[in-house]
Amino acid sequence: MIAAPWEEASLRGAVGDFCQVDLSGFHPTIALHVALHDPARVLREVEAKRRILARHARDPWPCHNLRDLASPYTDHSDFPARA
Repeated sequence: MIAAPWEEASLRGAVGDFCQVDLSGFHPTIALHVALHDPARVLREVEAKRRILARHARDPWPCHNLRDLASPYTDHSDFPARA
């Protein structure tokens, strides 16, 4: 599988200025989105949230911390009704 440009940048350790990667092959709207939402930062955020979830795996639902993390997704169709 061929790595996407942001994956290649992340693998090289370029977690600072993502815009060093050439985005010229992307549609301008997509390039702007990628530049504004640095994939390396997003991956770090996902990993941090996974660590938080792991620490709270045995907590009874609803744990207030997890409810706060999940709150941006309450309008998603997969959001549990018990939330």
